[in-house]
Amino acid sequence: MLGFISAPARGAGDTLLARVAARLTAQGVLLGGVVQVNTETDPDSPCLMDLRLLGGGRVIRISQSLGRHATGCRLDTAGLEEAAGLVAEQLHRARPHLLIVNKFGKQEAEGRGFRPVIAEAIALGVPVLTSVAEKNRAGFDLFSDGLASFLPVDEDMVFNWCLGMLANAAPETSPAA
Repeated sequence: MLGFISAPARGAGDTLLARVAARLTAQGVLLGGVVQVNTETDPDSPCLMDLRLLGGGRVIRISQSLGRHATGCRLDTAGLEEAAGLVAEQLHRARPHLLIVNKFGKQEAEGRGFRPVIAEAIALGVPVLTSVAEKNRAGFDLFSDGLASFLPVDEDMVFNWCLGMLANAAPETSPAA
């Protein structure tokens, strides 16, 4: 019910999840969750980070500009929490067949962000796909308690895992329902 990738290259997980989401949508799968879209700006500045709400198209900025020489975390936690709240609403309003969450990051490892939404989706029988960076793996492993499936960074294999999860999902969450 919970699958994850760990892409070593910056932005590779975001791109893979967005491509898988597009393929699943084309197959008629009702998706919930978010994918991350990174927009490069100035070569000397970090990219802009946005979350695109699946099934709705709304975009929420989750990065903040701290200035050229800043070294602190650029994550706008208010934007992240707003997105998590919208996905929680979506989960209960339109019960998606599958939930995609751009990543299980530091906020989720600390119990915030999308962590409660992921847990709720699993409790409702909705399969979840996410990305986990190696630096957040210990927190994810503690959260998932060994029940998550590690998936290779391969679009076809991740897509097929999703289809397999949908085939085994509860009738009220499967595309055939």
